[in-house]
Amino acid sequence: MDPLPIIFTVVLLAGGLYWFVFLLGSAEQKGKHAVHLSGGSIHHSNVKETYNQYWSFFRRPKHIEQSENVPAFVDTFYNLVTDIYEWGWGQSFHFSPAIKGKSNLESTKIHEQMAVDLIGVKAGQKILDAGCGVGGPMRSIASHSGCNVTGITINEYQVNRAKAHNKKAGLSHLCDVVCGNFLNMPFEDETFDGAYSIEATCHAPKLEDVYSEIFRVLKPGAMYVSYEWVTTELFNGEDPEHVEVIQGIERGDALPGLRNYSDIADVAKKVGFEVVKEKDLAKPPAGPWWSRLKIGWIAYWRNHVVVTVLEAIGVAPKGTVDVHEMLFKTADYLTRGGESGIFTPMHMILCRKPEKVQES
Repeated sequence: MDPLPIIFTVVLLAGGLYWFVFLLGSAEQKGKHAVHLSGGSIHHSNVKETYNQYWSFFRRPKHIEQSENVPAFVDTFYNLVTDIYEWGWGQSFHFSPAIKGKSNLESTKIHEQMAVDLIGVKAGQKILDAGCGVGGPMRSIASHSGCNVTGITINEYQVNRAKAHNKKAGLSHLCDVVCGNFLNMPFEDETFDGAYSIEATCHAPKLEDVYSEIFRVLKPGAMYVSYEWVTTELFNGEDPEHVEVIQGIERGDALPGLRNYSDIADVAKKVGFEVVKEKDLAKPPAGPWWSRLKIGWIAYWRNHVVVTVLEAIGVAPKGTVDVHEMLFKTADYLTRGGESGIFTPMHMILCRKPEKVQES
């Protein structure tokens, strides 16, 4: 029997396995590989316990409602999910409308760059990314606009990831990241020429708290745009299926509670902003933002097998499989929310800080 076909087959299979486990990075950019999955700033041995602690928040709903508990809750979540997000999604932790003829990456960049175009800043000006994650939008926006972008995230691990990505992209001169709470930012009054938030302020227990902080650090006349996660006019709080979907999104994305679209402009006005424009960017003719989530069972089980093997052999920490399973279930809730129209992650509100702020 000729051994060459057998040898060839074994080498091919081994090479394929090596490529998938060691070389395959995120769906968008090779920023994170499967063998490097971790628990962020959480020690390797404590990921499983921390995952269980995360779910304990939802067994104590009153605990989540207390504003002082939310930052630690959100920080825990992003320690658990950041590496899996980068590996399976990319460096931009948000959705975007599907655009015919454009790839996911191209659609994402268009969605991000629209934000900075809306606030009308110029090259060299200083703008704020409130809730920057690992800085995917920041780098796209800095490259597009030439602005100096300062991002803030509550998660120290994300700060380190963002700085590493900024350096690798050659954008450290335009992009900076600080670790902090966007409810109490370490910036002086009237520091920034503009600001944006892309699917980030949904983590704030009270929207007015983060909006008032952004208002404070903006210069008079500066613009702020936010893409908000909200329930839409189609959401019925008396419909058990609607409630199940929204609660599933909240549990799987570390949200203290989703707001309704009708509340956003009122909050912005309450803290002193002038509302320039408000629009759900998910509505037609926009393509379905949730289409990217429908990866199919084959792709899911492929990834699940890799994560399971890596955890079993000790490369990925215990608890990684649980986190992956949680995110897959959450993707189903998000898809159901999008298909039914009861939820949107891109309710856009464009605001201006008045040139002369009225004293109360």
